[in-house]
Amino acid sequence: MISQFFILSPRGDTIIHKDFRGDGFPNMQEEFFRKVKFWERNDAPPVIQFDGFTYIYIRRSSLLMVCTTRFNVSPASTLEFLNRMAKVFKDYCGILTEESIRKNFVLIYELIEEMCDYGYPQVTSTEMLKNCVHNEAVLVQAPSLSSSLMSNVTQNTKTKSSSASNVPITMKNARGGNNKNEIYVDIIERLTVLFNANGFVVNSSIDGSINMKSFLSGNPELRLALNEDLIIGKDNALSAGRGGAGAVVLDDCIFHECVHLDEFESARTLHFLPPDGEFAVLSYRVTTDFRVPFKLYPTIEESSPYRLEVTIVLRAEIPDGNYGSNVVLRLPVPRAAVSATAEFAGGSADMPGAHAEFNAAEKKVVWTIRKLVGGSEIVLKAKINVDSPVTAMMKKEVGPISMSFEIPMYNVSNLQVRYLRISETHKSYNPYRWVRYITQSSSYVCRF
Repeated sequence: MISQFFILSPRGDTIIHKDFRGDGFPNMQEEFFRKVKFWERNDAPPVIQFDGFTYIYIRRSSLLMVCTTRFNVSPASTLEFLNRMAKVFKDYCGILTEESIRKNFVLIYELIEEMCDYGYPQVTSTEMLKNCVHNEAVLVQAPSLSSSLMSNVTQNTKTKSSSASNVPITMKNARGGNNKNEIYVDIIERLTVLFNANGFVVNSSIDGSINMKSFLSGNPELRLALNEDLIIGKDNALSAGRGGAGAVVLDDCIFHECVHLDEFESARTLHFLPPDGEFAVLSYRVTTDFRVPFKLYPTIEESSPYRLEVTIVLRAEIPDGNYGSNVVLRLPVPRAAVSATAEFAGGSADMPGAHAEFNAAEKKVVWTIRKLVGGSEIVLKAKINVDSPVTAMMKKEVGPISMSFEIPMYNVSNLQVRYLRISETHKSYNPYRWVRYITQSSSYVCRF
């Protein structure tokens, strides 16, 4: 049972506020934001309790979506409800940003009224809400730093902007909306990798999903074919011989409720009627060994009694035709650090769009690389000045290194879409099919 729901901007401004039960107190949003903003270590946990209330929240596009309650509710269920609300808002607004929420606040309040009644969650399906919601969305363009760079590329009819699918579902057949018969398929993989100081992988896993958003008229049946050598389960890979060498092995997978699996075992083909909005056709997990896209080799030296020097060799193991975008490395430094200088050493010093800085408030050195081409190697250096003589304990406070990145048109597991067919056979029905692969970092860490 939920008492209140609100959405806060990155500055703490209240964008949306819905009081279901009237049992809150004034300035709840300000108190919550202050707690989260000034949490003692790292980020605040998703469930916080103070002043007799439980606050459960998620972050989406720098926005804080929060539920409060006085009752003993299930945190997991409330988090799932928040995630579904975020998905519904994105389906109806096209994108989930502060601007889109502000411009569509009437639509957002109408969705909240239908999704939650007196604090009890009700309907969370985009398709079912379509019959209850009557407000039209105001289209907001997604912010893109690379839009100018990609302007020439998107002129090609075989490519399309990454934000092309950010269209509200209510506008897909509306006048001035997306009238083309199009379907978008994203194969997204999020990597969790842990390295030791020698660059060897200690632990690794992939959390992946095949997401789809359909703008097809008539809602025809779709057939999606995956790798023929796809194996589900490690035990099945071992029974297939040679540990399933060369095959794509998934530890486990979850299918959307609309998917029919009649032909999956024999032909690795899924057929389904796509619902409205974005949905995950398939979610999967991989824990078998795979080739990591980037490797880190850190070293630390005591150059003087009051200075530490850290050197990080970053090697891109992806093919030459691919690249990592928005690569960011963060290195925590000792609490005794008073200053630090960071730089790109050697031939990597003149990389365009790359810069390094020391964040004194967070005690972190941050390197940012706009584009890192596959097969390249760069050297990152940091000189850390401390206010007392260097000790062994102080060296242990350095690190671990965390890395974030995104690699377009590349996936690690080698899971591929062989084809996407539409059952409609009329000659005039010629839809566009857009498929892209994205690899992202979830937790990419290297210890010293």
